[in-house]
Amino acid sequence: MTSNEKIIKIELPTPFAVGDVNVYVLKGDAVTLIDAGVKTKAAWEAFVFQLAQYGLTPEDIDQVVLTHHHPDHVGFLEWLPEVPIYGHKYVRPWIEEDQTFFAAHDEFYRWLFIELGLRGDFEKMLHILKSPLKFSSTALLAQEIAEGDNIPGLEKWSILETPGHAQSHLSFYLENDGVLLSGDHLLATISSNPFLEPALNPASERPKPQLQYNESLRKLLDLDIRIAYTGHGADIQRVHELVKRRLHRQHERALQVLDMLKTGQLTTFTITKELFPAVYQKELGLTLSESTAQLDYLLSLGLIEKQLNDEGVAFFSAIKEVAR
Repeated sequence: MTSNEKIIKIELPTPFAVGDVNVYVLKGDAVTLIDAGVKTKAAWEAFVFQLAQYGLTPEDIDQVVLTHHHPDHVGFLEWLPEVPIYGHKYVRPWIEEDQTFFAAHDEFYRWLFIELGLRGDFEKMLHILKSPLKFSSTALLAQEIAEGDNIPGLEKWSILETPGHAQSHLSFYLENDGVLLSGDHLLATISSNPFLEPALNPASERPKPQLQYNESLRKLLDLDIRIAYTGHGADIQRVHELVKRRLHRQHERALQVLDMLKTGQLTTFTITKELFPAVYQKELGLTLSESTAQLDYLLSLGLIEKQLNDEGVAFFSAIKEVAR
């Protein structure tokens, strides 16, 4: 790097299917930790050991900046020394354990389960959905940050709002060096799942994470990015090529769902079972989010229609082409 910041990449084990998570230490005017791993003993020991290779301890960290609120990125917060934590406003209710928000979150999913066409014990499904939170952490957010803001000690870095994978997602860009800290917004070998999450305001319309994600990906095409340091896996050097590939592949996946809907009306859950027969029960939240993502995208293109029955279950069907 040509600036005075030095980027240290630290790889930590997680209990999740995605594998190791990457956190980063920026050594500049301040020692900044980008993301905070997952709350397991193995991850913490690996973190402390790898820090020591650079002559650092957790006590040397001056501040923490979060790319998003998911458990594998906030797990150490309560184990670190008391330092300022910066993140998107959507991070706050998760790490501060806002019970009003959590109650609204659960109610959102109870309603959503009905619309998606699920049957069964919703409370059990909610428990499974929230089980990763045991690897999360409790802490106070010192300051909310958004695009256009500056972070003390990181004034050369621009903040990019990149929602899609998470409603709280931020990426960080160092223009002079063409460096992007992409978090989970862009990963080298896997597509980032656009998670279904409620809006901060319970009265607001449900976010459409796939549409947000596509827009956030296109934002990267306007930047001169020479390398992206990611939240999982390898660094990325041909960022624009990968972005275009991700957008193209997502369109192709959506067309597969469109073909399914040409046979008749289907619910989101039926589509999920067909798309992910081997994993939908174990990864219900991920797979429902993926199916909903493609349906939101097809709806935005006017290729399908959605109808609610008297019970509030949504049925989707392809819009028949008009013969000319």
